Amino acid sequence: MSFSEKINRRGFLRRTSAAGAAVAAGPLVMGQAAGGSVALVLDNRDPIVAATPVQRAAADLQQALMAAGYTVQRTARAEQADSGFCVVAASADGAAPILQDAQLTLPSAAESLALLPTGVAGKPATLACGRDARGLSYALLELADRVRHGATLTIAKPIVERPGNPVRSIMRQFTSEVLDKPWFYDRQMWPRYLDMLAAQRFNRLNLSFGLGYDQLKNVTDSYFLFLYPFLVAAPGYDVRVTNLSNAERDKNLDTLRFIAEQTVASGLDFQLGIWMHGYQLADSPSARYIVQGLTPQTQAAYCRDALTMVLREIPAISSLALRIHGESGVAEGSYDFWKTVFDGAARSGRKVELDLHAKGINARMIDVALASGLPVNLAPKFSAEHFGMPYHQAAIRELEMPTPGHVGKGLMTLSEGSRSFTRYGYADLLRDDRKYTVRHRVFSGTQRLLASGDATAAAAYARAFTFCGTQGADLMEPLTCRGRRGTGLPGTTRSGYIEQRLEPRYDWEKFAAWYRTFGRLMYNPDSDPAVCERAFGDGAKARALESAVAKASRILPIVTTAHLTSAACDCYWPEIYWNQPMAAEPDPNPYGDTPSPKVFQNVSPLDPQMFSAMSEFAGELLGTRSGKYTPLEVAQWLEDHADAVTRDLAEAGTPPSGDALRLAIDAEMQADIGRFFAAKFRSGVLYAIHERIGDSRALAEALVLYRAAREHWALVADRSKGVYADDLSASDKISERGQWHDRLTQIDQDITALETRLAATKSATDPRVTAIIAEVQGRQPGRSAVCTHTPPDGFRPGQELVLEITAANASAQLHYRHVNQAERWTSVEMDDNGDSHRAGIPAAYTASPYPLQYYFELREASGKASLYPGFDADLTNQPYFVLRRTAG
Repeated sequence: MSFSEKINRRGFLRRTSAAGAAVAAGPLVMGQAAGGSVALVLDNRDPIVAATPVQRAAADLQQALMAAGYTVQRTARAEQADSGFCVVAASADGAAPILQDAQLTLPSAAESLALLPTGVAGKPATLACGRDARGLSYALLELADRVRHGATLTIAKPIVERPGNPVRSIMRQFTSEVLDKPWFYDRQMWPRYLDMLAAQRFNRLNLSFGLGYDQLKNVTDSYFLFLYPFLVAAPGYDVRVTNLSNAERDKNLDTLRFIAEQTVASGLDFQLGIWMHGYQLADSPSARYIVQGLTPQTQAAYCRDALTMVLREIPAISSLALRIHGESGVAEGSYDFWKTVFDGAARSGRKVELDLHAKGINARMIDVALASGLPVNLAPKFSAEHFGMPYHQAAIRELEMPTPGHVGKGLMTLSEGSRSFTRYGYADLLRDDRKYTVRHRVFSGTQRLLASGDATAAAAYARAFTFCGTQGADLMEPLTCRGRRGTGLPGTTRSGYIEQRLEPRYDWEKFAAWYRTFGRLMYNPDSDPAVCERAFGDGAKARALESAVAKASRILPIVTTAHLTSAACDCYWPEIYWNQPMAAEPDPNPYGDTPSPKVFQNVSPLDPQMFSAMSEFAGELLGTRSGKYTPLEVAQWLEDHADAVTRDLAEAGTPPSGDALRLAIDAEMQADIGRFFAAKFRSGVLYAIHERIGDSRALAEALVLYRAAREHWALVADRSKGVYADDLSASDKISERGQWHDRLTQIDQDITALETRLAATKSATDPRVTAIIAEVQGRQPGRSAVCTHTPPDGFRPGQELVLEITAANASAQLHYRHVNQAERWTSVEMDDNGDSHRAGIPAAYTASPYPLQYYFELREASGKASLYPGFDADLTNQPYFVLRRTAG
């Protein structure tokens, strides 16, 4: 007899029929007068119900009900309940009779769940069931969330969900002894934090160490930098850390064990991130913690044995995130070293995933990892080390394209040489015949401090994280890198507030909307909007604040995709932008990886296939237009989002709480940051025109727009006064120090340089400039390509793929490429047959292990060009088509 049959015979989950006992009591609505009662029915003989995450979720639901004024009874059977309403928790097997009666099928995928109205033992009830313990805990936590936000506990219609992304990971980094030790040791914080992650349906925590530095020079804060000796004393090695007592080392290991165990108890997997395997510091007289007793000859063996010891001491670790390129402190191409380290994981006696950061990786390193016999995942970056729009860039920057035979310097022979294209995207890793999984790692270089949360965009990111069969994402949390490289200051906080009423109890509480939108939408991109709306409260003012935050959240990702001054997160920080001048390269210049001359108007987009740089577009204004999205269109998007934020904030009115005030302040600041970049993009286009043809009017109007941009930045700086501290550093680089008001000096210096140039420029009267100025200053029209195309279901390798698009009064060009960022796009003119346009991708090209991607460029007789599919009005879609291989 099955488990479900047994409990059904006992009457545990037998649904009361419509003709049976009355179950039509009114819905249990939180916020009604206290005194009602609820029975939580959990039969712990079901191993899924008895699992710790489920019991923890049930306790959370009980606390939420009690806080709402209800009496709660815990019972194993509905018949034992004294309450008039039941919440029944069951596994898929246990809930089978009710699911069958309701004609519902619970998906077979892990973590799937269902919530539905029912009746048991003559009582109205809500059934919460899950395919496994995680799915059931999510169902119970959803009910708890509804209760806390005043929603009904009853379910109007069945809810059945399955995860869209198998892995939904949050990375929390330890990078500052000053700012990060307090939360690391805080045993009251961890259960709250982890339960929040579980409630938002994240299923992995990546706690990472060693990311404070990318090279072991000028180190001032070396705590946990080379992790192992801060945790264990490996037998057979006399390796120790100066100024670290044995008691503190043991405390560190015990704390890490506690965190890992609590993570698993909350229903998440625990991943340990070890990003540094070098130990020898150079030119670092201020470093307090120096590793002693280790030599280059014993380094690999020590790392192996220490890793094995850590894994055995902490059985809850199920995955290791490892940086294996030169910034790990180990030279690229050191395959024997990494083989030895991987063996340390294999010796733990269990299957521990190797999650390898993909920068610099090649086939030989992948083979070394696979030979360990452990599961292997590769983690390429999404949008470089930043946070761009919710799609995978169609192309990487020219700076990262491989040069045959080139060898990088120092430890970076591969990632800065023949494998340079692995630095900032999925590279060549998405072969359909791969023997490893792929998950995207999302860096936080774009935005660290200002609150965000946009359900529509989060759903689009969630879909992008399954691109070509990839398995989800690892998101660096907000505030990542605060205090990095020794910039954490005593007496300051991670969140950076000086206004105490804005300081949350725990830094992550400020970003509740961010966690909610990403966690819930990564689990189910088609989630009911109420999932995110309810956290803002009810009413028009709440909806307006939610809308303001969502619109503000779009601004900096747009800036990042259209204008990537540096791919490195410790150089470019558009949230607190270190102003790159137009007049001349700055000295010193924090932006090394940008086209020369290294000035604002020459900066490449993150995606140069879809977007044009300002200097490039200036050439198009004077010649032939391409279909790329222009800096002027980007400026219009930013202005429209900023204006929507301002309207929404006005409608939202005076923030009713500290939480709302934080959100309103940050949304307002993001709106003016958007206006700053919009005005400067327009200015940069006119300045690039001036550079090309010497026209003084273009320069004069560029200055008008630049001064307007400066005024918007001044508003941001003024709004931050009295709210944020003067030093919000995320690194020791000049572009990562300070605060918004510090940047005004650089802006003023560049404006002065342009004014000087204007005074020395002779008047010019190029007849084209009047129209160009009008276009640059004017509102940009939206795009609406009138065409028809039906993508095929897939392609057969080794066979020609013929594509057709219908577009009236236009010529068409097909652009296609393998889903391989090491390759360049191929473009062909399509054959015209009236309004129909055809072109084929050759059979030799389709004979590839990679999927295909393509888009069309349409050109009207007037010269106007556009891309199809391009971006929709919401800017949340993938602007190209992707085809997978089909059999036969």
